[in-house]
Amino acid sequence: MIRRALFLSALLATASAPALADLAMAKKYNCTACHAVDKKLVGPAYQEVAKKYAGQKDIEKTLTDHIKKGSTGRWGPVPMPPNAAVPDADAASLAKWIMGGAK
Repeated sequence: MIRRALFLSALLATASAPALADLAMAKKYNCTACHAVDKKLVGPAYQEVAKKYAGQKDIEKTLTDHIKKGSTGRWGPVPMPPNAAVPDADAASLAKWIMGGAK
């Protein structure tokens, strides 16, 4: 009985915890249609984003907003379209992953 309770507690804890972002999450939300980890496609490489914004205050919040709302003029003439369907927690996880060098 105790094992079952521990298992259910662990299951509930992992279900409510925010997902850690990785390349699979970026693929899930079609981010990789325009971005790659280490090379420019339509948009900048995630590693270039991390380098450009390294050390900037509140950059993860800013990137989360860019993911959700889109952006223009930051990396050239091609705008980043909004991705409003990405849940806020996943957008924040993606931003954190990108700023960590997309590793």
